[in-house]
Amino acid sequence: MQVKLAYGKSGLGLTLPDDADVSVIESQYVASVDDPVAALRDALQNSIDSPPLRELVSSGDTVAVVFSDITRPTPNHLILPAILQELDHIPVANIVLCNALGTHRPNTPEELSKMLGAELLQRYRIEQNDAADQSTQVYIGTTARGHEVWVNRVYMQADVKILSGFIEPHFFAGFSGGGKAAMPGMAGQQTVFGNHDAGMIGNSNSTWGVTAGNPIWEEAREAALMTNPAFLLNVSLNSDKQITGVFAGKLEAAHDAGIEFVRQTAMIPVDQLFDIVITTNSGYPLDMNLYQAVKGMSAAEGIVREGGAIIIASECLDGIPEHGLYGQLLRSASTPAALFDAILQAKETRQDQWQAQIQARIQQRADVYVYSDYLSDQQIREALLIPCRDIAATIAELRAKYGQNARIGILPDGPQTVAYHRERVAVR
Repeated sequence: MQVKLAYGKSGLGLTLPDDADVSVIESQYVASVDDPVAALRDALQNSIDSPPLRELVSSGDTVAVVFSDITRPTPNHLILPAILQELDHIPVANIVLCNALGTHRPNTPEELSKMLGAELLQRYRIEQNDAADQSTQVYIGTTARGHEVWVNRVYMQADVKILSGFIEPHFFAGFSGGGKAAMPGMAGQQTVFGNHDAGMIGNSNSTWGVTAGNPIWEEAREAALMTNPAFLLNVSLNSDKQITGVFAGKLEAAHDAGIEFVRQTAMIPVDQLFDIVITTNSGYPLDMNLYQAVKGMSAAEGIVREGGAIIIASECLDGIPEHGLYGQLLRSASTPAALFDAILQAKETRQDQWQAQIQARIQQRADVYVYSDYLSDQQIREALLIPCRDIAATIAELRAKYGQNARIGILPDGPQTVAYHRERVAVR
């Protein structure tokens, strides 16, 4: 049996024995819109629960347009020109493009050029959020859950704030897109840490596809609305990273419409749990580092049996990565259980602990093997994971362990497909 896994930019072929019990689980493929540029323009001019974007902005206004960073496959090179075309009555000097980094590292000039195009990079001012520098932020209030909201000063100073991004199921925020462009995208780390603390992450509703009752999703939207965004432009993408839908208008209405569109195609039920699940992190740019690859592990968690195994193929061009505390947190513990307990018992939230917490939780359910061209065996082991240099050989070893009839599930597109076990969800 031949399967192609989303891996890096070119994919990874996998051959499995014909006698293996294999199920390939993919979301419903949605064809791209015929003309993405026209679809974006139409959505901006015929917006949901909002006047057209052009009518919201006066010639004397200052404008902040928020875009996704390099770790997201958002087609910024299409989205931003479409937005800016509707703002052609605004002086260029009055517009700032804000990179929604959250707590991620700044993007390099080369990365920004690749994401936006050289012309936009040269013509417009770029503001990269620095969550760690509170001098670049302003305090705008406290959420219903008691977390202070600190947001990038340049973004907040704009008369008109426009959010952009793409919508997919998210492993603890329910769905991406919407208010996440503002929080965590343009927020200070104090706010991000509050939203991502151990209690919020540990809530049973902080998971794939859940919005109502999900404290992380609800607070992200609440915080975003506190910044008074004027307009949202989100897209949905298929496995080829092509635009399948465009949702523009008032934040709540446009995001809700996009979520329902994505929910119909991305959420896939399965009737039985698997002994072995092979997953990915959806290929480049989502599989740039191990930190991001926890999403792919989480996609497998919902359909692997307790005591089973997960194999994730993630290129990790950017390593663990070196920035942030994720790698340090993993190296600080001897076992996933010890790491999990340490995070829950800690008095303060540390950067990236949410990713380590989820990884440790997954590893207490199943062994996790990592296939990566850019991580050494030592790096993988220090991350409390098991190296895999040949997926087919690892499958053979696991079949010898679990039996030749072991059930194997494959998520070739990783977290772009959210598989769930009917009985586990029904019980929850």
